[in-house]
Amino acid sequence: MPLRAAIAAGVSRTAAALSRATGRGDGSVIGGKLGMMIDPDLLAHLAAGRRIALVSGTNGKTTTTRFTAAALGVLGEVATNSFGANMPTGHTSALARAGSTPFAVLEVDEHWMPKVIAATSPVVIALLNLSRDQLDRAKEVAMIAQLWRDTVAQYPNLHIVANADDPMIVYAAAASQNVTWFAAGQRWRDDAHVCPACGSHIWRETDGDYWACPTGDLIRPTPQWTIDDSAVIDPDGRRHELKLQLPGRVNVGNAATALAVAHWFGVDPADGAPRLSEVASVAGRYAQVDRKGRTIRLLLAKNPASWLEAFDMAEDAPTLLAINARDPDGYDTSWLFDVDFSPLHARRVLITGERAYDLAVRLQVNGVQFEHVANFWRAVEAVPPGRLEVIANYSAFQDIRAELDRVV
Repeated sequence: MPLRAAIAAGVSRTAAALSRATGRGDGSVIGGKLGMMIDPDLLAHLAAGRRIALVSGTNGKTTTTRFTAAALGVLGEVATNSFGANMPTGHTSALARAGSTPFAVLEVDEHWMPKVIAATSPVVIALLNLSRDQLDRAKEVAMIAQLWRDTVAQYPNLHIVANADDPMIVYAAAASQNVTWFAAGQRWRDDAHVCPACGSHIWRETDGDYWACPTGDLIRPTPQWTIDDSAVIDPDGRRHELKLQLPGRVNVGNAATALAVAHWFGVDPADGAPRLSEVASVAGRYAQVDRKGRTIRLLLAKNPASWLEAFDMAEDAPTLLAINARDPDGYDTSWLFDVDFSPLHARRVLITGERAYDLAVRLQVNGVQFEHVANFWRAVEAVPPGRLEVIANYSAFQDIRAELDRVV
């Protein structure tokens, strides 16, 4: 690297290490921020010489990134932003911290994809899904799909691994001639009622994943990678049984995506699949912690689609819901009314957080009984020994992680 970039990388590593040592954070942002102040092109310098995969989508990108890094580890050392800092400062910090590695897998915020592609020259990008998220600052779903489509069209040699079940993703990826399609299902469909190409209502099978625009502008592609219960089926028809520690069908889909990306680098899925079982927690998500006789599991849910998946993963046990509305969450909590909380009818539900009363109104409308508690530890004390499921949006989740000594 140029001398300026080398100095900037050293400062980045030092700042990140000091942040971790002093307990102020994991260093995944401050290191990159300071490094890029010294050299604005530091990310491009750090990316040079590596074969890079980018992963983006509204939901599942942190988990899919971790899975992909695990599978790609078959070939050698992999740099990754494992704590979910998914903007250029986070990417810069991750690459500086990793030193010289032949590979990198980076989670990317949806809005930043064009700039990160330009800076890192990836070999492949994975496009997972698009749904509504943080209404007060995020773009409309169709706008992101168009942004990605326009970006992909500029890179004819870039390979895309894309979700055939999401019409928004198909629209974006179809601008490329180099696409590998995977099928991971699409439980949340409320943001894909109309064709992004022509505006016609999308027709869907009553039972099944097939969909099509009636004008023929967009149809579901035939996927090369599919899932079946707890297994991934590769393009050669080989079945790879997974033994994941992470719960839910959604994570089987994330695993299929990871294996498809790793396969493009030359990883045999038979070798990559066992590596996925080593992933037990992703930046605290899905972590299980024993405190005061309770087994506490943490689940992150930041938008309607992820709440739907969280309800599917959570066991029938007392459940704490925690809601804040800080900058990382978005200040607008109206999205709570897009979530169907009826799966919680038969459970004991506790609520907390800075915007717990917003959540209380939504639960009352949904006919879900609840108890308000002042904080996380009051919830722990309020339930009997045994299991406690915790579902929280981003900053509330991080607050609870800190209370539990930042479990990962």
